[in-house]
Amino acid sequence: MSSISVRGRMLASTVLGGLALIVAGAAQAQASTEAQGSEVGEVIVTGSRIKRAETTTAAPVAVVDAQTLTDRGFVQPGQALNQITANIPSIPIAAGSGSAAGNGQQYPNLFGLGPGRTLTLVNGRRMVTSSSGQFNINAPGQGDRVVDTNIIPGGLIKRIDVVQAGGAAVYGSDAIAGVVNYVLKDDFEGVELDAQYGESTRGDYPVSSLRGTFGKNFLEGRGNAALDLEWSRTRPLLDYDRPRSNLGRVTVANAANTSNSDGIPATRENFNTRFTSFNYNGLLFTPAAAPLTNFIYAIGGVPQQFNATGNALIPYSIGVPGGIPFSSGGDGLPYQELATLYVGIQRFNANFVGHYDITDRIKLSAEVSWAHVKSRDPYANLQSNTVLNNAESGAGAIPIARTNPYLDAVRAQVPVGGTPLFLSKAWSDILYTREGVFETDTARAVLALDGDFDVGERNFYWSLSASHGETDGAQRGYAVWQTRFNNALQAVRNAAGQIVCGINADASTANDDPACVPINPFGQGNVTQEARNYVNVLQGQDYLNTQDDYLASLGGDVLTLPAGKVKFSATYEHRREKAKFVPLTANQRGLIGSQVPQQATGGRFHTDELSGELLVPMVGGDFTLPFAKAIELDGSYRYVDNSLAGKEDVWGVGGRWEIVTGVTARISRSRNFRAPTLDQQFAPVRTALGNVGQDPCDFRYIANGPAPATRRANCVALFAANPGYGNLATFQNSSSNFSTALVTSGGNPNLKNEISNTLTFGVVLQPQFIPGLTIVADRIEVDLRDGLSAFTPVNFLETCYDAAPQPSDVCATFTRDATGNVITARQTTFNAGKITYRGETYNINYVFPVGRFFDDADYGEVELNLSATHTAKLVTSVTGFDRSRTDNTVAQPDWVANFDARYRYGPFRLSYQMIYLDKVFFAQNASIESTPVPVIKENIRHNLSAQYTWENYTLRGGVVNLTDEEPSYPTRSYGDILGRQWFVGLKAKF
Repeated sequence: MSSISVRGRMLASTVLGGLALIVAGAAQAQASTEAQGSEVGEVIVTGSRIKRAETTTAAPVAVVDAQTLTDRGFVQPGQALNQITANIPSIPIAAGSGSAAGNGQQYPNLFGLGPGRTLTLVNGRRMVTSSSGQFNINAPGQGDRVVDTNIIPGGLIKRIDVVQAGGAAVYGSDAIAGVVNYVLKDDFEGVELDAQYGESTRGDYPVSSLRGTFGKNFLEGRGNAALDLEWSRTRPLLDYDRPRSNLGRVTVANAANTSNSDGIPATRENFNTRFTSFNYNGLLFTPAAAPLTNFIYAIGGVPQQFNATGNALIPYSIGVPGGIPFSSGGDGLPYQELATLYVGIQRFNANFVGHYDITDRIKLSAEVSWAHVKSRDPYANLQSNTVLNNAESGAGAIPIARTNPYLDAVRAQVPVGGTPLFLSKAWSDILYTREGVFETDTARAVLALDGDFDVGERNFYWSLSASHGETDGAQRGYAVWQTRFNNALQAVRNAAGQIVCGINADASTANDDPACVPINPFGQGNVTQEARNYVNVLQGQDYLNTQDDYLASLGGDVLTLPAGKVKFSATYEHRREKAKFVPLTANQRGLIGSQVPQQATGGRFHTDELSGELLVPMVGGDFTLPFAKAIELDGSYRYVDNSLAGKEDVWGVGGRWEIVTGVTARISRSRNFRAPTLDQQFAPVRTALGNVGQDPCDFRYIANGPAPATRRANCVALFAANPGYGNLATFQNSSSNFSTALVTSGGNPNLKNEISNTLTFGVVLQPQFIPGLTIVADRIEVDLRDGLSAFTPVNFLETCYDAAPQPSDVCATFTRDATGNVITARQTTFNAGKITYRGETYNINYVFPVGRFFDDADYGEVELNLSATHTAKLVTSVTGFDRSRTDNTVAQPDWVANFDARYRYGPFRLSYQMIYLDKVFFAQNASIESTPVPVIKENIRHNLSAQYTWENYTLRGGVVNLTDEEPSYPTRSYGDILGRQWFVGLKAKF
């Protein structure tokens, strides 16, 4: 089967209904079985709990087989999901905006609708969430109910079924964009050992993995037990390690731009970017918080910096100014050192699966899993005190007394007296380490009892299962204890001439701190270990997610019609989830940054859900009509009673029409939902200084927005009611530019469900005159409302002033001072979003023996597969008033395609893959007037691998990104920034 393919026979007969969405049978074995004329039995397929033939499914669907992971050298399943054309890849990489590379977690994001709108299952059952409860606008997936692909055991995967669009009526919350179901092997016997190593052709980014799988049948085949142990590790990469990221590229205001129609972009590219106003050595500024180069302390008109040892002032090269805060070249802090390019990840997985046939019709099965995932980000934390930041944030420039004894070495250059001095610098030696560590331990146990029985000529099947899962997570990094940091920086000489902390200079001072150790902040390497011990404090958070799920289902045959059996399934599910978020002591006490305490929080909910499905064959079997070989209708319904989010009804209806042999049409309509997560409801509350973004009543932005007249009218009324705000025509909110507002972030306990309506329709062609050929095309339409949106302060402001009437609850999330400046604001999740998606998925699969075109001798078999996703429209609104269209952009390409070619002959296997990303715009409405590079070129990559099996051994090797194709300029993620990589592996099976 192709690496990401839809099997021909699997799609021949499809049932549509927002519920039965994808085949769960063994796709590879199926082709050979059918070729021999064997009967295909009925099984539970992914997307439905009704038993049906393995060949019966509803589109659209993608299937990733276990061989794919081997062919591509993948060490964890998320890498394979990243190559599904309908999925937006999840990669532990920094975007290049200065934000961190993330926590290393990866999760599917079908159709770009958001990671929390794709449900993850293992063997058809829910998994406990991996999310950490953090709200981060730059890290999609945090706060969503997502499952890290790193915790899935690659060695036990039989296949990965990917339902594309819907599924909530069958599985419940989160199945809006679709469902990913990891189907694990349950009949492994023997011993399988596997080792693999790879790295880039630049000699970095080593990837190592080891696996051992052990299985045994017992009691004359009535039972089977298997244990899978695996480990893998990748190393971090820095921006310096790749040509694209090492460009140090940012965009800055373009002084050459004269208008919106001069053909000159409003921004220009700046390379070898440095932060003009600070570096590791440190710069002295004369005024407070004035990020202007002419305020850098100068001697004879030449800007000065400390030398590396801090005992002299030397000329400071500003470089070529690029607009505050950047320059090109010079001595400022390199932009490349702001964030890590790729985080390093280490995984340990241990998984046990087993079953025992109590009788011929009752089976007991169990799954026990544990996964430890640890990611490291070398550049996660940077202590900087610069003129770019507000002093109250704890990151502002440091006031320096001219009498500071550590200035004695440069006293001739910095005499006592004169204007105040402020030090602007990034610290290379104040923290124990800049590294941030993120760890999760995920444990899960499932016990299930399955069986069937007959009543007359009708067969019924049933299932009872209970599962418990926990994710225990921890985030760690070092920061400075702000009060101690401030104390240590105020160095003076005592009566004995010793350099001490100012608070200890006078023995009579009531607030002295005997433990205080003064810090020499000038140059690098002058912070003593004693001083470092005094100011360092561990920051971070512990969190615990737990899930208990109890599932009971009953299905079978209701009655027999001329076209076949009417089938049903009824399910009851009770699920309990809890989350607990505990900031570390330093965070809870408010010791760091703006010194605002964080609170430990937590929450829980339970949900009781009833669902039912019905499959009715109208035409088929011995009862056929002209141009109707088979017609099936299906329907599903789910009632949800969530203790926090309330009650919900979701449903799906659909039909399949096999017009003639080899031509099938299908259509479905469904109503799906997503309940708010405990992360979104109860994430820890934190208040810190931050900017609020563009105030809609600011004279620069009052004419913007979706309804400028409404915005202006609301702002006029605001200023009329508050004369102290001044003149609306000239009002400029200072917190739009500087970090002067107290922004409170955290959970929102008042959230409700978001709802989507989904329509899919398509066709499956299997021409009898070309055996082995299947062509599938499906249209997908999703409309979502009441979306769980990550609201920043500006979103609340815009929603308040762009609405008529104004929503009082939204307008109450911020306050203004006597002059109209926003001084407090809110950042949280809010029900307001809207999403409109329109697109199609396509698949062409052709399997044929090479001998068919020659003398029918056995020359092996070839499989060709082309899969593609076309996004015609993706419009997202965070507030319900704004509108962002991202189709045909880097964020959501209009066309993504994969072509796979596989050749199998005896013990030899050869695999080739081409990955295609279409030419797109950099962003919505990008043009030469707005963007230096408005059009991003297409990206084409090639992968090649081979394997050979002899006796009990299989040797494999391959090259990823054969032509060393960089991401399309100027991006770092529209393609593969790792470049060309090779891998070799050896598997032994006994």
